[in-house]
Amino acid sequence: MATVVMTSLDSKSRAASRGLSDIKIRNLFIIPTILFLIVFNIFPLIYSLGYSFTDFRASTNAPATFVGLQNYRELLNDPFIWANFAITAKYVIVSVTGQVVVGFGTAMLLNREIPYKGLITTLLLLPMMLSMAVVGLFWKLLYDPSFGIINYALGLGSFEWLANPDMALYAVAITDIWMWSPFVMLLSLAGLSAVPRHLYEAAAIDRAGPFYTFFRITLPLVAPILMIAIIFRTMEAFKTFDLAYILTSQPTTEVISIRLYKMAFQEWQTGRSCALAYIVLIMVLAITNIYVKYLNRVKER
Repeated sequence: MATVVMTSLDSKSRAASRGLSDIKIRNLFIIPTILFLIVFNIFPLIYSLGYSFTDFRASTNAPATFVGLQNYRELLNDPFIWANFAITAKYVIVSVTGQVVVGFGTAMLLNREIPYKGLITTLLLLPMMLSMAVVGLFWKLLYDPSFGIINYALGLGSFEWLANPDMALYAVAITDIWMWSPFVMLLSLAGLSAVPRHLYEAAAIDRAGPFYTFFRITLPLVAPILMIAIIFRTMEAFKTFDLAYILTSQPTTEVISIRLYKMAFQEWQTGRSCALAYIVLIMVLAITNIYVKYLNRVKER
């Protein structure tokens, strides 16, 4: 302890001898970080916000003309855009629900003494460490109606997963569930390990059944951290692009991020796509705000 204090005093004295106060040293680290955030995050946001009020097209040399809220009005009155939002909402509900069920269920199974528990947990975490492109190409082979192992394992013959407009979105959601359920499992395991054991012992003394123990002890205590996992996964699922773009090109899987990409880089409607990006941003913030309010209520119980 004395050595640590002496070392701290020595560093302070050395800094003082160089004319650097604590405030100067703090600013030396903070100011570059703030400048980095402004240049690479805040400035593009402000720049794209300005373009969202213009008819600018990046494919032409024509100057941007200010059109006010016209882009926002046209997008909000476009039924095709709302169809993309509906597809995205369906995908988010299916994907996040599946991830929570699979991830939390797996965490419940692992929250007990089993052989090779550490190895099993590590292997289950592997999918979320892979690249989206690799996962997309890998599952495209698995879904193949000619030689894909999924049809062979389920006895579905030449069933079309990705070419079927009614199944393509579910196929993408299943892939996302496989990839990100380990994330929910990891957070759920952290929450389950923090539940005091004496609560289960008291429930066992009172001869409480497994359902009563789960709904009265386990779920209420794990709910806050489970809500955090749901918030993260909802935001990620809402802006999903890679998996849906790689796996299939069906109109029924055109989530809002793909529509945004096509509008910006295939149709070159730069100003309009900037407006759509801000509409998506506002929706994500609104959904996140609802989740956070619900999370605070859960924590107060």
